[in-house]
Order: sequence, then structure tokens, then C-alpha cells
Amino acid sequence: MKQITDTLVMIRPVNFRMNEETAVNNYFQKSTQDLQETVNKKAQTEFDAFADQLKKVGVNVIVIDDIESQDTPDSIFPNNWVSFHENGDVALYPMFAKNRRKERREDIFEKIEAEGRFIRNFVDYTSAELENIYLEGTGSLILDRQNRKAYCALSPRADEDLVIEFCEDFEYTPIIFNAYQSHEGERLPIYHTNVMMCVAEEFAVICLDTIDDKKERKLVADSLKQDGKEIISISEEQMNHFAGNMLQVQGKSDKFLVMSKTAHDSLKDHQIKSIQKYCKILSSDLSTIETHGGGSARCMLAEVFIPKV
Repeated sequence: MKQITDTLVMIRPVNFRMNEETAVNNYFQKSTQDLQETVNKKAQTEFDAFADQLKKVGVNVIVIDDIESQDTPDSIFPNNWVSFHENGDVALYPMFAKNRRKERREDIFEKIEAEGRFIRNFVDYTSAELENIYLEGTGSLILDRQNRKAYCALSPRADEDLVIEFCEDFEYTPIIFNAYQSHEGERLPIYHTNVMMCVAEEFAVICLDTIDDKKERKLVADSLKQDGKEIISISEEQMNHFAGNMLQVQGKSDKFLVMSKTAHDSLKDHQIKSIQKYCKILSSDLSTIETHGGGSARCMLAEVFIPKV
């Protein structure tokens, strides 16, 4: 099993703005005085520059336009509703925000198949929405595909029973824990696991400080160490700058850890050196997307592992 891929799906925004429906438990989102039109234009500029950077290093980026009439402000974050697997399976996930459910589009799969990929089967968890149960894709699940482990911080968007169901279906071992961030003087659940940790081939970037329970923290750290991964620890302050929201990808001749400029700027020299032992860093300015969307580089990338025809 491969841990990283050279093919990504990205959805270019047409109605990007702060999504009121997700702001209730995404404490990374902030509202500004900017007009929506301005915000959307800035987001498109950031998106295009980011996609171009990935293409330049040899990553195969399948860019698909969002549909204006659907009014899906968070469509730029496709990794929350879909994941693609090496056996040809595609998982579809139940989404917390009602206005995000329209992001799941059949034509996206047709475009991926037109790129010469084979979809064998859909594993559809979306009926859980009827019971107000959610699991938001690789936002909630950090997949160590090589070692068949799924790391998940429980939250209103990551239901424990559904994590276990996914792990049974896809043959992963669940590593389930609770992660918190300080917000207005309280310790509150982090909305997505992928803002506090990233698992690459030979290392993991993780904010262990968010796992308040010592036993759970040890469980996660021990699991990563067992698999021979170097743990690159980040602080909660760095996590708030999206330093956990990273993804390792395969370029034409090099591997890259992909992150935002905000995340890159927050890293200390020793952390950068640790990452660069294993791969290069690719960073892009995503500040508008981060501020209004509360997500960063990793959230924008849906990894394609399904086989070529």
C-alpha cells in the first residue's frame, strides 16, 4: 500500500465565503469586513497559485469547478466528503453542515474516470446524516495507509461508531482519542483531526499538547513510534497557524510536504530540518481561505489512490 499519491482532486471555488453553518464548531474560522465578492476573488487567486505550484513540481492536479447555482461556500475542501482507495473503492461521508452535502457530485467521479481511473465500488455512509451522525472524511480520519491505521479525534463531526464501521469496512485499526483547543477560555473539541496531525511516509507532524488525557496521548505517540515514524511535535500556537494541516505528496522526481505559508512561517528551524530530512517543503499563501474557511492546504486536497484503468 502506498502512503502518498501523485494525483489530487481540487475544487475551484465560485461562492467561497465564511460558512455560517460550520462556524458553530470550527474555531479557526473568522469573519472579516470584506465583501463576499472580494473574499471569493482572493480565494480564487490563492487557489490558482496553489494548484499551479503543485503542477509545476509534477503533481497531477485534477481541477474541477464548483457550481455557482449550488451555493456551496466550502466546496474548496473536498477531502471532507470523499476518499479514494487503492482497491478502487470510493468512500462517501456524512457531513455536519447541510449546505456542504451538495458538494457530493456524481460528475466529479465521471471526470476522474475520464482521466483513466477505475472506480470499482462506492461505500456510502451518508445515510448517517438522517440520524445526525457524521464522519468528515480525511478531515476526521488521518489514514496511515501503509500500516492500516486510522487516527481520529472525536468531535461533533467524527462519531466513534462510524469510525469503527469505516475501519471494519476498509480493514484499518482505529486509533481513537480526544483532542482539544483553547477557545475563549475553554478547552473545546478540535473539529477535524487533520488540523492537529499529519501522517507522512516516515514521520508525523502532530500537536500532542491537544490530547489532554495522558493515556490517550501515550497511545497515539506509541502507535506512531511502533511504525518507525519520527514524531515532529508542534505547539498549540503553531497548530492555530495550520501547522498540523499538511499533506505529503509525490511530485515528478521529489516528495513534498504541502502546507500553507502561514504554517511554514510558524515552523522553527529544527522542525523544518526534521521535515527536510525526508522530503522538500511546498508552501503557498492561503490566508484568505484559512481566515474565512477555517481550513488550509491539506483540506483542499482529495488524494486519488484508485487504480489506473
